[in-house]
Amino acid sequence: MQKEQQLQILKDLIRIQSTNGNEAAVSAYIGKLFDQHHISYQIDNFGDDRANLVAEIGSKQTDQILAFEGHQDTVAVADEHAWQTKPFEPTVVGDKLYGRGSADMKSGLAAEVITLIELAEANVPIKGTIRLIATAGEEYGTPGANRLNEKGVAKDVSAMVVGEPTSGQVIYAHSGSLNYQVKSIGKAVHSSIPEQGVNAIVGLAKYIDAEADLFDQAGKDPFLGPVKHSVTLIKGGEQVNIIPGYAELAGNVRPTLSFDNDRVIAAIKGAVDRINQETPYQLEFSLIHNFRPVETDPKTPFVQLVKQAADTAYQDRQVELKIINGATDASVFIKSNPDMPVVVLGPDAWDVAHQVNEYTTLTSFYETIQSYEQIVKRYFEIEN
Repeated sequence: MQKEQQLQILKDLIRIQSTNGNEAAVSAYIGKLFDQHHISYQIDNFGDDRANLVAEIGSKQTDQILAFEGHQDTVAVADEHAWQTKPFEPTVVGDKLYGRGSADMKSGLAAEVITLIELAEANVPIKGTIRLIATAGEEYGTPGANRLNEKGVAKDVSAMVVGEPTSGQVIYAHSGSLNYQVKSIGKAVHSSIPEQGVNAIVGLAKYIDAEADLFDQAGKDPFLGPVKHSVTLIKGGEQVNIIPGYAELAGNVRPTLSFDNDRVIAAIKGAVDRINQETPYQLEFSLIHNFRPVETDPKTPFVQLVKQAADTAYQDRQVELKIINGATDASVFIKSNPDMPVVVLGPDAWDVAHQVNEYTTLTSFYETIQSYEQIVKRYFEIEN
């Protein structure tokens, strides 16, 4: 496939507006490409215009299954006028390709699709299976990944590459992400008689004080370090002369394998229970999102293999082994396959994902395709 053809696939994907929805159009487009190249695939339609896609190539002579994983949705565009280019009209300026999803993560998804096509067209002798897993809704709630995980799509996977933007760096571990809500139930009275009421905002303040030190004893994970945690939203009160009878807050925690999601939940519930027992305030905890941490020892053969492939492919940068504190679809898939080695590797530019004037670079896009093909050949021990 010529570079112009590869670039056209990426441009076509960016033009499909899949802002946390409309993934069915992305799956249909990829399916048509696979039809042209006789690649087997299935589309899992659900909801309103939502879909996952799973495709495979390989002879299946062995049980080895190497998965390439990516999501088809993007975050929304808040203000198109703030962009220098039209966000859904891919625009090349020098080495940069601008457009919503150009970095996160239609460049990585396009590179994965192209990898399957080029390997199939070249009749590369893959003794096992290469499985492409393209999901819906990764940016909010991961409904697609959860559907596929329930169907066992990753249960037999031997190793996984997630194509999120990493600017060519090999990510061997990322934190989980846990979102939660705490409601405070008080008693509303006129502010002239506060002693007869229960101020729900003060109840939340008690929790905020406790939250500040809640994970001090969690220790440091050998790869991900300390647990990151924050209270990020707060609402309460109806008018200035009424003691609020209700208030709520939301928080985010980044669990590690050393202090995982279950322990985080237990710590938050413990703080809520203590406040309920020891004060007049009544708090209620609820879980919103619960994504688990993903860690693969950087010394494992698969991580080292990916590092070697990336070193070969990315000629314009120094490739390093790194960690991040963001979550990916792998947080879902490791629930059914906890020992699965996972790396995250994708093109530019991870610092502009979700931002105005999001872009990828053509150089990194083409290098990522080369990297993925190198990973396959090294994984299945195919001579170049």
